[in-house]
Order: sequence, then C-alpha cells, then structure tokens
Amino acid sequence: MKTCFLCKGDMIEGKTLHVVELQNGCIIVVKNVPCLKCSQCGETWISGTVTERLEQIIDTIENTLTEIAVVDYETRVA
Repeated sequence: MKTCFLCKGDMIEGKTLHVVELQNGCIIVVKNVPCLKCSQCGETWISGTVTERLEQIIDTIENTLTEIAVVDYETRVA
C-alpha cells in the first residue's frame, strides 16, 4: 500500500475533480477522475496513465469550447 508523501497516511483508491483554466480564460472541469486519496489528510495522487488521458480529454475539448465545460472522465475513457 502506498503512503501519503505529506502526512504518511494510507492512500486509498478514490475519485477526484480536475479543474483546468486555459490561457484563453476557458475552464474545463473533469469529474470522477481515478486517483489515490490519503485517508488522513485528503491529498490526491493521479497516475501517469490517468494524467495522459486527462491531457487528451483537455486537448479534444479545448478546440470546441467557448467558456466552460464539465466532462465525466468515465464516459471519455477509450
């Protein structure tokens, strides 16, 4: 089991919200992002694989958005 690098608590599987503000002022909110979450302090850790998928989602949505978008990670996973 992994431990939190901040408080050394136990990291458990969970979901988090990922918010990105683009340079053009647009905001993308991705919900239900898989992560490890500290059971003690709440710190989250997102794996490299999930991070790559988040970048793909953001790149895809960035070209179609005008101001704000809310996306469910689970419905965007290939």
